[in-house]
Amino acid sequence: MVFPTSTHALLFDVFGTCVDWRKTVTFALANASLASLKDDSAAMDKSCYTKARHMSLDDWGQFAQEWRNTYYSFTRSVASNSSLRWKTVDDHHLESLQEVLLSHGLQVDGNGRGLWTDEQIKDMSYVWHRLDPWSDTVSGLAALNTKFQTCTLSNGNMSLLKDMQEHGHMPFTHTFSSELFNSYKPNPAIYLGAAKRLGIDPGECAMVAAHLGDLQAAKNCGYHTIYVERDQEEEPGMVQVAREQGFVDLWIGIEADGFRAVARELGCVLDD
Repeated sequence: MVFPTSTHALLFDVFGTCVDWRKTVTFALANASLASLKDDSAAMDKSCYTKARHMSLDDWGQFAQEWRNTYYSFTRSVASNSSLRWKTVDDHHLESLQEVLLSHGLQVDGNGRGLWTDEQIKDMSYVWHRLDPWSDTVSGLAALNTKFQTCTLSNGNMSLLKDMQEHGHMPFTHTFSSELFNSYKPNPAIYLGAAKRLGIDPGECAMVAAHLGDLQAAKNCGYHTIYVERDQEEEPGMVQVAREQGFVDLWIGIEADGFRAVARELGCVLDD
């Protein structure tokens, strides 16, 4: 596929699209749990100890998904209701981690010691700053940079995105966050504000995402759209809706090579 020659910027969702949050977060949770069970079991509430000791890697994967789901609920609520108090994703991640730990019996509501100390919980909430990129992300971005501006357009706050880019060596030419526009995707203000900040029209932008709702919202704002399928990032029902409504301009299947496939489709030379 060849995008219109007026396309000057590719704007990227980050969580799930550029980085494999599920693997990174699941292993971080499981490893931190094992370390705490080994080093701090004597100080831990007995019920928390028993619960944590029986948690498998799959259990931590489900925990990570539940934690992630709270992010979706939070950002979508703020996006649709401007009267709600705005707070950063970092603030949300800390508050929601505390809540999910408590609901799973891994934290105690009172003076007792749960699986982790308050300091350790705060550090774990920052695991989202340290997410590892998919194997095609860095080289794909490098190739796309030869023809386009590349820009994050994520609900993650600015400090989170900058840390993640540094951690994963992701060579975006610009870093934008919903934080710049005091709301969250899929609020149209995010997509329109990003184009304005780049000094171009929405029709000169393309949104790249592994989430079809993000692309649908971007399309409604005048963007071109590129869907990059990633494992477990989209519901089959939404895939059917997207195919029927046709709001995806370029569809990169899960069997393809992610951003490297995008680069090939858009006529960029890959440095193999």
